[in-house]
Amino acid sequence: MLDLQRLRALHAVSVHGTVGAAATALGYTPSAVSQQIAKLERETRTVLLERAGRGVRLTDEARQLADTARELLAIVERAETRLEERRGRPAGKLTIAAFASAARGLLPAVLADLARRHPALDTRLTEVDPHLSVDLVAKGAVDLVVAHDWDIAPLPAPAGVEQAAIGDDLCDLLVPEGHPFAGRTAVRREELGGERWICQPPGRVCHDWLQRTLRAAGHEPDIVHQADENPTLVALVAAGLGVALIPRLGRGPLPAGVVEVPLDPMPVRHLYALWRTGAARRPAIAETVRSLCAHWPAAASHPRA
Repeated sequence: MLDLQRLRALHAVSVHGTVGAAATALGYTPSAVSQQIAKLERETRTVLLERAGRGVRLTDEARQLADTARELLAIVERAETRLEERRGRPAGKLTIAAFASAARGLLPAVLADLARRHPALDTRLTEVDPHLSVDLVAKGAVDLVVAHDWDIAPLPAPAGVEQAAIGDDLCDLLVPEGHPFAGRTAVRREELGGERWICQPPGRVCHDWLQRTLRAAGHEPDIVHQADENPTLVALVAAGLGVALIPRLGRGPLPAGVVEVPLDPMPVRHLYALWRTGAARRPAIAETVRSLCAHWPAAASHPRA
């Protein structure tokens, strides 16, 4: 008899690519995940993971078993959904993946609200970039995703995944105090050429959006500093090292030395909640989406000082 938790560990490694990332998603330690895989290897008398440089890769047998695990976990999810639906109230574990500024600016209030109103619901949050998180919900690695796209770079939902709009997050140009744009009421995108830019690394949605936007306006962006976190980007602007386009969600008040200037037209990113179609009737999903939408107006408020 194959143990479901061990199959869940193998499935997580197949989805996330490493033991460490699988452990983070499951809420375990890497050692615990490795032990689950080792026990599954003994049960199946099969080698499931092979060393590949500093990481691991699944053997052909492991990939077949991971596919079976995904099917079994989907059956379990349907059974849990039916039970929760019959009870009529959110319960059980709900795993959520959200991008960084939503995890900081929106999810704390939502998770606290759910914990207060639904004590039988056990929510678990993981911070994941939108390009990765949508794939995770489609593969069953998480239950619900908070993701975003930009006005010129839509994020399509894959087959078998439903979505609901949460709200629109506006984005401003941040410049150092004393910059020629600092006294302006608005700046057109065509005027952004020749600036030294501070942004997130390649592969991140904000980085890709900046490049596409400036190139569409006839400018090749000169990206001089890169950092993952928005507070770091703001600090670099405050030091006079360049300009940045940063969304308002989770940004917080700006420090001294940084001036916010609206762009014309103003960039917008759209926030969505996504979940698998098979879990659509689950009360926990419906309540979490409701809470996300209810708390969005407060999260989207714009602190200026």
